[in-house]
Amino acid sequence: MWFRSRLSALSVLGLFACSGAQEDAPAPERTIWLGSDLSYVNEMLDCGAVYRDGGVVKDPYRLFADRGNNLVRLRLWHTPDWTAYSTLEDVTRAIRASKAAGMQVLLDFHYSDNWADPGDQIIPAAWEGLDDAALAGAVYDYTYSVLSGLAAEGLMPDMVQVGNETNTEVMLPANVPEDTPINWVRNAQLLGAGLKAVRDAGLAAGAPPLAMLHIAQPEYAEPWFDDAAAHGLTDFDIIGLSYYPKWSTEDMEGLSDTIRRLRQKYGKEVIVVETAYPFTLENKDEAGNILGEDSLIEDYPATVDGQRRFLIDMTEAVLSADGSGVVYWEPAWVSTNCSTRWGKGSHWENAGFFDYEDTNATEAFDFLTHDYDVPPR
Repeated sequence: MWFRSRLSALSVLGLFACSGAQEDAPAPERTIWLGSDLSYVNEMLDCGAVYRDGGVVKDPYRLFADRGNNLVRLRLWHTPDWTAYSTLEDVTRAIRASKAAGMQVLLDFHYSDNWADPGDQIIPAAWEGLDDAALAGAVYDYTYSVLSGLAAEGLMPDMVQVGNETNTEVMLPANVPEDTPINWVRNAQLLGAGLKAVRDAGLAAGAPPLAMLHIAQPEYAEPWFDDAAAHGLTDFDIIGLSYYPKWSTEDMEGLSDTIRRLRQKYGKEVIVVETAYPFTLENKDEAGNILGEDSLIEDYPATVDGQRRFLIDMTEAVLSADGSGVVYWEPAWVSTNCSTRWGKGSHWENAGFFDYEDTNATEAFDFLTHDYDVPPR
């Protein structure tokens, strides 16, 4: 038996066991996270972006909270010399605004000065030349320092992601092909240092965040977590997955099957912490968009309704497999007059949640408050 629950609040409450339970005995509380990565919002605001909902100008953090967003994901680079954003100062500003709006926060440590993703796990310049033991110490000290500093301001994140899309070995001196074998003794030592710092900082602050490890695309998750477990990397709470149809060999059913197996094998929560889908193939500016026609899948056209249905159906697939939520990447990266490293404007505005005419919120937000079928545990 399945239960229909309104997921506009942080937790799904009042689920009851389907058989063999005492009358009126509630099942354990189950938390569902439906959120967005808003790492670009501060930069967009500084670039003059204006966000509207129903034609009314709103603070974007408040807008997302009012639309049912309960988790904000934010990336953190170590010491980028090419941008003033995704620094600790910028992230602190975003955490404060997110929490003031009533949302929880997932802080994503990239452990790099730049984008970290499969094949791009470049060691921060400040740590170059360190041997493995010293590097593990630096990871621990940095992670602990960031979290304890945030806690001192009343801004401890609710979740902490130790590494971003760590399909390949972390903190390397140069890019490597994605199929390069991982030195798991070193990899586990470094990621383990980050996880221990999360535990220790949370304990010291009296506000322990949940710890997450994150792999891009579901087809790579099981072998990676098998290797991690074999090397003692088990002290975490959540498996984070990226799921982009453009780069994955799995359809929604495959994603769901993978999540179900991960839940059964490891007993960890599973959240899709990155996904996206275009609502148009047109560009608003001169910056080419990353998600084009090759991002489309059957039955989900590049329309606002197609984007909305993709998100609702994919979230249903995640939750039906005992997953714990979905985070969209990055729905507020709209077109402005500011430039990226690759061109003027945004490379993602066709996958955002705001129209081209007046940056007004679209129906894509509906996925945050849709009535999902959630199986009881």
